[in-house]
Amino acid sequence: MNRDREQRQERILNLLHERREPIRGEDLALKLGVTRQVVVHEIALLRAGGHPIVATPQGYYLASTPNNVKTTLLSVRHTPEQTPAELYTLIDHGLIVHNVTVEHPIYGELTGTLHLRSRHDVQQFLTLVAEAKISLLSELTQGYHFHTVEFENYDDVDRAIEELRAKHIEVLS
Repeated sequence: MNRDREQRQERILNLLHERREPIRGEDLALKLGVTRQVVVHEIALLRAGGHPIVATPQGYYLASTPNNVKTTLLSVRHTPEQTPAELYTLIDHGLIVHNVTVEHPIYGELTGTLHLRSRHDVQQFLTLVAEAKISLLSELTQGYHFHTVEFENYDDVDRAIEELRAKHIEVLS
């Protein structure tokens, strides 16, 4: 590996370690003085080398799993119009929505990384979907999908599920 690439990758890892929030590819490119495509290539090489770098709509971050982190898989069904209510409800109860997964009859499991931690993150995601005029993954499966969510205590999950059901969003057990 050439020295420039090695230094660039080391700098990317340092920048990702320093921040808890995702960093956009464009911002990494500016800090490194390279194009976004170079950043994408370097991240791919780092991932191939075993670094747990996650790409989200908000940018890149290093995945870490502290011992006290709890996650669960929520199985839900709702219409596309109910998506904002679903995501805001989960976030408002302190949950972090890591991804969305559907079981496709031909392709099998399809997962999209979300990493939604705040109402701002949810709004950005919804804006991206609207501006790109794309379908949600859940539209491939008549609204059925899963979310991996992170939480601090089980009561938060229970209250979120209760509120989702009150909003006529089906939560499957």
